[in-house]
Amino acid sequence: MKSLLTRLAAGLIAMTAVCFAVATVAQADEMDDILKRGELIVAVQTQGPPVSFVDKNGARTGLAVEFARQMAKDLGVKAVFQDYDWKGLIPALLAGKADMIAGDMTPTPQRASQLLFSKPIFFNDTIAFAGKDSPYKSWQDLNKEGVTVAALQGSTYADAVKKYLPKATLKVFSGGGPAVAQTLTMGRVDGMVGGQDYNSYVRQFDNLKALNGTMTREPLAFATRPNAFHLKMWIDNYVELKTADNSLQELLAYWWTSNDWEKDHK
Repeated sequence: MKSLLTRLAAGLIAMTAVCFAVATVAQADEMDDILKRGELIVAVQTQGPPVSFVDKNGARTGLAVEFARQMAKDLGVKAVFQDYDWKGLIPALLAGKADMIAGDMTPTPQRASQLLFSKPIFFNDTIAFAGKDSPYKSWQDLNKEGVTVAALQGSTYADAVKKYLPKATLKVFSGGGPAVAQTLTMGRVDGMVGGQDYNSYVRQFDNLKALNGTMTREPLAFATRPNAFHLKMWIDNYVELKTADNSLQELLAYWWTSNDWEKDHK
């Protein structure tokens, strides 16, 4: 009998410990922190039109910025944006400086091993660009010895160059898409690889052209810290809601699949 009582007591102690641990985790819920703070702290890239940029009026805006701003409004809190270079986004999030990353980030296996990603918010075609007067017609034409191709440091565009243009020489640059485009328009490289949003640089610089063909098509998502399950699930639910009422599609039509935003913000 004593042995049975001892086992029962040990079991009760173990169950109590589990309940205490669960209660502790619940108390540390990231959504509770956001609501108590009254702020959703969002890490965004410094130079990345039309996803995140400072417009002609000095206001922070863009596709990811406006979607995150609407998230905060519907949650009843204030959106606070923190600017980082592309390569600084993940370290900032992991260091607890922000609640989430709102950007055009592909949930690669390497990134997903560090972060929790939301379901895809939109999709991006990876394409190549060259000088307007260059002989290159398709992205495959860049895959030659002696050809230099620029891409954003730490991006899947750089990975695409390594994978699909192995004969070319990759040159990476920080400072966002504008810095990469400037190297091409200045003739410092033969081509560049970026997203479909890079077509804005073709309109901005009159000596560039998009090359034929799509290298890859990638899902783009927002990211949270690896233990922020509640926030990740909330974002997924929010994407579903805003897809159902067509507001996300309207946002994408303005910022991503057209150049309407340029008239208002550049």
